[in-house]
Amino acid sequence: MPLQPYQIAVVKGDGVGPEVVDQSLVVLDALARDGGPALSYAEYPCGAGCFLEQGDPLPDATLAGCREADAVLLGAMGLPHVRWPDGTEMRPQVDLRFKLDLYAGVRPIYLFASGHTPLKNTGPGEIDFVILRENVEGLFASMNGGIELHGEVAVDSMVITRTGTERVVRFAFELAVERAVGRRATGRDAAMRVTCVDKANIFRSMAFFRRIFDEVSADYPEVEKEHAYVDAVALYLVQRPQTFDVLVAENMYGDILSDMAAGLVGGMGMAPSADIGPDAAVFQPSHGTAPDIAGRGIANPVAMILSAAMMLDWLGQRRGDETAAAGGRRIRDAVRRVMAEPANATPDLGGSMTSAELGAIIASAL
Repeated sequence: MPLQPYQIAVVKGDGVGPEVVDQSLVVLDALARDGGPALSYAEYPCGAGCFLEQGDPLPDATLAGCREADAVLLGAMGLPHVRWPDGTEMRPQVDLRFKLDLYAGVRPIYLFASGHTPLKNTGPGEIDFVILRENVEGLFASMNGGIELHGEVAVDSMVITRTGTERVVRFAFELAVERAVGRRATGRDAAMRVTCVDKANIFRSMAFFRRIFDEVSADYPEVEKEHAYVDAVALYLVQRPQTFDVLVAENMYGDILSDMAAGLVGGMGMAPSADIGPDAAVFQPSHGTAPDIAGRGIANPVAMILSAAMMLDWLGQRRGDETAAAGGRRIRDAVRRVMAEPANATPDLGGSMTSAELGAIIASAL
């Protein structure tokens, strides 16, 4: 365990962002009091509200603080009524991905309770896969660079590079191996599979993506590989989500499929995420700012709490710190036990709990 506390940049953001981040801090503080890793927090402004106050959604001081921190906890960003002159929303969380080279968007999808899924006869743990989204190229490479001509034509370009694709595909195969080791340790099936999600039958960029996937896969003969077109994957996620392990996709495809997959396990309030790069990582819920319920104290904090667990996983792996790694496992176990009880639910899950009530129960379950 490090002699000094981990330095965590806290960026609460807009809408329900502060409400769910606060509950993740409640859980992390409870963990620290019970033998978990020591964490020190520094809060920074960011988001659409920050733009209204300071004229910049991502101030230089915030970016510097995120660069210097051991990890970043980030709430939701953006407000529908705060937009750039071109009509697009403020998206500093996306800007952070590019500025910190957070190329791997890790989106775990796990079913904690059968009552959370619209799928019939599907029990806890039967949906358990990860969507790995390439985060800094693809269609998002056109961000701030698209072209509109004379109010008649608008163009955004898809950008796929060999270097960018190789590293995210390698991350996917390494993640499949890592997940298999974890399953094997608990006596579960340790089969490994990585699915290449593309549209290689239509787009040259996607055929290139698939070709690089196949080249990298040769280094992992023990891992099963498969290809699937993105539209087919949308179908298969509804018909047979149990068959997936790790799916790797271009930026926009991964973005869309992540939201769809969240609907299989209770919605966006149950969907954590991590954006990971060579030297930095940001941990945030997959959901947006939900301005319609902001300030009411009813946002589901589970996605943010699970994102905090992913932060501890990453710190533990990066630093060889078993205390941090164990903390991530303890948080997930607490969430698993709490969410198994149907009464423990915020309104999005059909319950009546507040964010603070659910956060407190998870903290006590540690």
